[in-house]
Amino acid sequence: MTETTNKQRSNKWAFLIYKESAPENYIEILNEIQVPYILSPWHDKDIDTKTKEFKKSHKHGALFFESLKSYTQVSELISEKLNGPSHVQIVMSPRGMFDYFTHAENPEKTSYDIKDIESGAGFDLDKFLLEQNSDTFMNDVIDVIEDQNITEFEELVYYARDNNYTLLSLIVQHTFFFSKYLDSRRHNPKRKKQQDEETNDEANEIIDSEVIGTEPQK
Repeated sequence: MTETTNKQRSNKWAFLIYKESAPENYIEILNEIQVPYILSPWHDKDIDTKTKEFKKSHKHGALFFESLKSYTQVSELISEKLNGPSHVQIVMSPRGMFDYFTHAENPEKTSYDIKDIESGAGFDLDKFLLEQNSDTFMNDVIDVIEDQNITEFEELVYYARDNNYTLLSLIVQHTFFFSKYLDSRRHNPKRKKQQDEETNDEANEIIDSEVIGTEPQK
């Protein structure tokens, strides 16, 4: 360990624990430390590229401190409390770290279920997912607006509240954008023309049905 490494400080540190050596109550221990944390699923199907054998079952994890911590402080914490390797790393990209938890961006590796991710001690997993996948969720909301033919902001809020709290959080954070988008959609001349044409077609069907004595098509 070099002097430079000892001087590194961050409030986000990644670590590793092995199933064969980690205490069974590792979740309880992490909660007692009272530092927000997130853990990957157990990586029990990773293949060693050299030996072609399964690697030891392990979890990748990250601690999110309120203040800067040194390499040594975090290293000692992990090795003493969780019996994990003393080597820890600064989290440079939370998004990249999260993708690695499930191998989302590594199709050549075994994929793991996002539902098996563990977190606690105040770590807000839904908020974290929203922050890391904001672009995807923005597209999801736009799709909801189009699919449900929503034109009022209140309708959008109620829909998200009833169906997806994560989307609701995004909508609250981007109220101005979605309000303007709905305004534009509601007053779009092309859309209004299409609605008028559909209304006229329905009216014509009713008139025709009354003339010839048949039921209008539904």
